[in-house]
Amino acid sequence: MNSPRALSDIKKDLESFVGSKIRLKANRGRNRIIEKEGVLESIYPNIFVVKLDERRVERRVSYSYADVLTETVELFVYDKQDAEIRIASANN
Repeated sequence: MNSPRALSDIKKDLESFVGSKIRLKANRGRNRIIEKEGVLESIYPNIFVVKLDERRVERRVSYSYADVLTETVELFVYDKQDAEIRIASANN
């Protein structure tokens, strides 16, 4: 069985993708799962910020690295051929 990764490892993975186009999949509880596309705008010691473009309105959402660790949030980055690569996972 794979052991969960440390929060610092998840943060280190995200640092290299700041400014990249990503797809965000977040479990909001009670069977509410949102999937949005945006840009990984910035990272901070305890959170990361994703800028979303929804209906011509820019919106920013923030999540903690613990959300990724508990798999409440999954992040995928687009490579040069527009294929998705999972960039942050608790068990990678």
